[in-house]
Amino acid sequence: MNATILIVDDEESIREALQGVLEDEGYRVITAENGIDGIEAVQKDIPDLVLLDIWMPKMDGLEALKKLRELYPNLAVVMISGHGTIETAVNATKMGAFDFIEKPLSLDKVLLTVSNAVNMSRLIEENASLKGLIDDQCELVGDSAKIKELREQIKRVASADSSVLITGETGTGKELVARVIHSLSSRKDKPFISMNCAALPEELMESELFGHEKGAFPGAISQKKGKLDIANGGTLFLNNVEELSVNGQRKLLKLLQESNYERVGGTRSIKADLRIIAATVLDIEKMASAGEFLPDLYYRLNVVPLHIPALREHLEDIPELVKYFLDRFCIKEGREKKEASKDTLKALKNYDWPGNIRELKNIIERMVIMSSGQFLEISALPDMFVMGQDNVIDDFRESNSLRGAREEFEREFIMQKLEENDWNITKTAEAIELERSNLHRKIKSYGIEMKK
Repeated sequence: MNATILIVDDEESIREALQGVLEDEGYRVITAENGIDGIEAVQKDIPDLVLLDIWMPKMDGLEALKKLRELYPNLAVVMISGHGTIETAVNATKMGAFDFIEKPLSLDKVLLTVSNAVNMSRLIEENASLKGLIDDQCELVGDSAKIKELREQIKRVASADSSVLITGETGTGKELVARVIHSLSSRKDKPFISMNCAALPEELMESELFGHEKGAFPGAISQKKGKLDIANGGTLFLNNVEELSVNGQRKLLKLLQESNYERVGGTRSIKADLRIIAATVLDIEKMASAGEFLPDLYYRLNVVPLHIPALREHLEDIPELVKYFLDRFCIKEGREKKEASKDTLKALKNYDWPGNIRELKNIIERMVIMSSGQFLEISALPDMFVMGQDNVIDDFRESNSLRGAREEFEREFIMQKLEENDWNITKTAEAIELERSNLHRKIKSYGIEMKK
């Protein structure tokens, strides 16, 4: 998707000259002849960059810059002036202008400045989207046969540009696998943008993904770019993709078919160049067969399927995972290097891990914070691990299969956590790090009777 540039200048010859040069370079250009019209143009169609003249009738450029910074703090603005002074340039920079160029314009200078400003604008958007995720590692830890096989599959998948559908239980590392695919792909130098489709109410989900136009719905006071805009050129990861609304599914299907989309409330077709990686904890093929998910979208997403094994399927990787998390958290907390005792490792390997690697990560972090010695002793583990060595196996011996025992344990675990959180589903979901919608499904499937 080409960057959009707004030229605001009262001289028609300047607008036409800049528009011609920039369009020849592949940019999409819109124009306005004064500050007031320029602000209105931004509110209708937020550009990636504004080229703003200073001396104009009705509203000068510095006043327009001040207004734009109030409305759109991250919008890149380059000031243009035929009567530039050092004082004016300093004032414009203090007010948030990216750069200041003088007339008569050097086209080489204009093109270089535009390129730098557009790149900066996209970096700001990407960084804002990734805030809080900067410490995410992009490494698959483990040497078991299942993890080795997964690594080989990822290498083969990464070299292509096809859609990928990742399946696996909650906490197995679906986003991590998506990040590894991106890091090994030809798009590795472009954005990786993640969106959790289960984290937003349906009425906001489409706006977050596709963006919206001013007036698209009550409260939409200006245009907003979506994840698709920010991910342009790179990879968009859609976690819990089954939570997309039917209308959102149709729009995503159109994107995959035609490589373009419209913002909510808009009619302009926007070209998209990105790779879609989706993930789900559910049997989405079964959902498609039952009419609960668009079959055509499922086929488009499932070009390359990848399944991540549950932690209980590769327990032999636990010592290496524990060491990895210990090293990471000791550095983070400024602690001396720690090790897990043999009894602790044994207890961890005997646990069923309903929360998978995410649960292991949280347990290790907690133990690093709470332990004062060099070794993480079994006494520092939560009660359910110690209980797991004695009582839990006895309690579940009546089950005829590992799956049955696991399901019984998971049911008891969920009931215990619900009770601890006064049967509040939202609090319980947060406590066990499970999506609220997934917790609802488990409660229903296990026949758990909710207490008021």
